[in-house]
Amino acid sequence: MTTTWILLRGLIREQAHWQGFDRRLAEVLGEGNEVRCVDLPGNGRRHHERSPCTVAAMVDAARAELGDQVLSRRPRLVALSLGGMVGMDWLRRFPGELGGAALINSSTARFSPFYQRLQIGNYPHLLSDVLLSRDTEGKERAILELTTNLLAPDRLAEVARQWTLIAGQRPVSTANSLRQLWAATRFRAPVQLPEGSPVLIVNGGGDRLVSPRCSQALSRAWNRPLSVHPRAGHDLSLDAPDWLARELKSWATASDS
Repeated sequence: MTTTWILLRGLIREQAHWQGFDRRLAEVLGEGNEVRCVDLPGNGRRHHERSPCTVAAMVDAARAELGDQVLSRRPRLVALSLGGMVGMDWLRRFPGELGGAALINSSTARFSPFYQRLQIGNYPHLLSDVLLSRDTEGKERAILELTTNLLAPDRLAEVARQWTLIAGQRPVSTANSLRQLWAATRFRAPVQLPEGSPVLIVNGGGDRLVSPRCSQALSRAWNRPLSVHPRAGHDLSLDAPDWLARELKSWATASDS
């Protein structure tokens, strides 16, 4: 039977921002696996929709999009940042539905203070250059400069141009951006995760947006394995796609044994 992997991005990001990681992961996983991407309401193909103000409602939207046929196969979830919060709530509310979840550079108010979940020195930068900026290319460059560590300058400029085109085609409204931020800020993860679904915590050790301590806290609280790339930033799939794909395959192999 084919194993389905679901990729889910974070705050104001969509499936195109995986920048081909879905294809890379499928290559590394090999036969018997398929990789699909999902957008949260307000982002990507669903940019015309109103973003939910709660993580629970985001879970409901993702499940409805996948449908019973996919969910019956117990897909594995790979989720970044806000997407990771969706994964945590999914595991709690629908135990056993996911065949596993890899939570990348995510956090929760239950285990980490606000100044670690969004490192406090970034607040003015995020408000002026990201959430409220009308300079689309400047906004995308600012996001990349904050969330990646390992891109060469010419590569960063190329991706910024590509993401500017994405933003023009499928813009995320300021109102939806704030709704997503509000949902992330208020989210509280479960004290414990249900048994039966493998969980891997993945972290970029050089994350300058969300403190690496947040992933460490999740790993300790839930007694789940933590995989760390020592230099990568918040956008781990862009900074170290080959490393991440290999880690996910190793985790899946260990989980299945």
